[in-house]
Amino acid sequence: MSYAASESKGQPFECPAYSLYESLEAAAARLPESPALFFYQHAVSYGQLLQGVAQMSAVLYEQGVRRGDRVAIMLPNCPQYVIAFYAAMRLGAVVVQVNPMYVAREVEYTLVDSGAKVLVVLDRLYAGLASLDALNRLAQVLLVSFGPAPELAQPTNAVPWNAAMTTALRIPEAAAVDPAEEVAVLQYTGGTTGRSKGAMLTHRNLVANAWQSIQVLGADAYRPGDKILAAAPLFHVYGMSVGMNISIMTGCAMVLVPRFEMEEVLQMIKAHAPRFFPGVPTMYVAIAHHPQAHEYGVDSIEICNSGSAPLPVEVMKKFEERTGAKILEGYGLSEASPVTHTNRADGTRKAGSIGQVLPGTEARIVDLGTGMETLPVGKVGELIVRGPQVMKGYWNMPEETQQALRDGWLYTGDIARMDEEGFYYIVDRKKDMIISSGFNIYPRDVEEVLYRHPDVQEAVVIGVPDEYRGENVKAILVLKPGAAEEGIDGKLDEWCRRSSGVPTGAPPVRSARGAAEDGGREDSAACAEGMRWRSYAVRGIGFILVSTKCVC
Repeated sequence: MSYAASESKGQPFECPAYSLYESLEAAAARLPESPALFFYQHAVSYGQLLQGVAQMSAVLYEQGVRRGDRVAIMLPNCPQYVIAFYAAMRLGAVVVQVNPMYVAREVEYTLVDSGAKVLVVLDRLYAGLASLDALNRLAQVLLVSFGPAPELAQPTNAVPWNAAMTTALRIPEAAAVDPAEEVAVLQYTGGTTGRSKGAMLTHRNLVANAWQSIQVLGADAYRPGDKILAAAPLFHVYGMSVGMNISIMTGCAMVLVPRFEMEEVLQMIKAHAPRFFPGVPTMYVAIAHHPQAHEYGVDSIEICNSGSAPLPVEVMKKFEERTGAKILEGYGLSEASPVTHTNRADGTRKAGSIGQVLPGTEARIVDLGTGMETLPVGKVGELIVRGPQVMKGYWNMPEETQQALRDGWLYTGDIARMDEEGFYYIVDRKKDMIISSGFNIYPRDVEEVLYRHPDVQEAVVIGVPDEYRGENVKAILVLKPGAAEEGIDGKLDEWCRRSSGVPTGAPPVRSARGAAEDGGREDSAACAEGMRWRSYAVRGIGFILVSTKCVC
């Protein structure tokens, strides 16, 4: 199909009408003895998982958790996360996702804003939170330990997970929830307003998104017993959906990775031979550049879904060469449960593109001014989406909800374009676009060029304030092992000039070490290109900080 306007609609999709807990219940009925998850040397079957979920639901019920109450989970990927999550679903409660890397004030804000009744937290994290007033207002704090528990001055509401789970309690009846209306998860997202917002994701949102993703690969792509390397954090909506929910709904087994330590992950791959590896670009970078990766059986991996950040084309090529797997770059956001676009495993994919819309999903590219005009194919504007995976709104934030959701469309805040075949390309975040001397500079454009340099392993480009130009561009780089830092500024300068078409005889780049700024006028097309790419280097600990400047 050839498009003229930047709008497309996915294949027909019918969302199953059940709750997240019912998906686990169905899997356990079909496959009671099959492994549901692996955690180091331990395996948990679907029957055992269902039993653990029922017991934890009794623990939560004993603390007064009822339908609609909030249960905060602050854990890495581990069996206790999965059990606590589905126990809350069993009661019709709402899971509040708390990033284990949050500092104390962020944890307090999330607990207070959500009105959480119980917190499930790793004991070593709790040690730094015990003084928070918000914890004292909770009905209970459940402490999860992976080894000997540290000495803690526990208040009366803190109880070890194992002690709580071994207490004989009456198992409550599972709540009958309305999947379309009742919220399952509060997924906090930084957003663009400075305040973290809780995206209200219903059971239908999350069930729909899992099955939309399954439908893209085909109903028989996921086979019961297949293993999914769950390295993406479950506390992030992406890991929760593609690592956990899809696994449960298809009867697969999660290989839980609590943190991405390269050697440990390779050992897990060697031990379990996972077919699926949903991850983020930095994970693929690490494996692609590991000199002994092939010795750990990475060729068992067949399908990788890349999300959470743009996937540089060079990273995709390198990883696929090393493993033989296909990386399917996609796109999503917390407010959409999260996936809205993906490339297809059947060969219908384009490097650098986030792919086409999922089944049941609509997308448009609209003007950046009013957000009302659908743009022609190829034009850059804001991406908006609509579908069964789009959130109900932001928790207790009606004004922010009204700004983000308009006539059923979710305004993503991402700048994108669509080609004539319905493939979408993220240009950048609307808030991340750099405007320097009136020119629009998109960080991903710069990053793609830097990633192609043979010495660059990772690159992140940001804008920094500048009194004269409004903003300047800086890139934080990690060099590949063995790459020489000596002379890197000149190498990058030459590389960026060639990549952008700036003549090599153009004015030289000023050194970061003491050269005065040039305040000349910037009024030529060549200067616009030079402003994007000319660079100088500043040494940092473990990084190279590269700032681009125009020196006409």
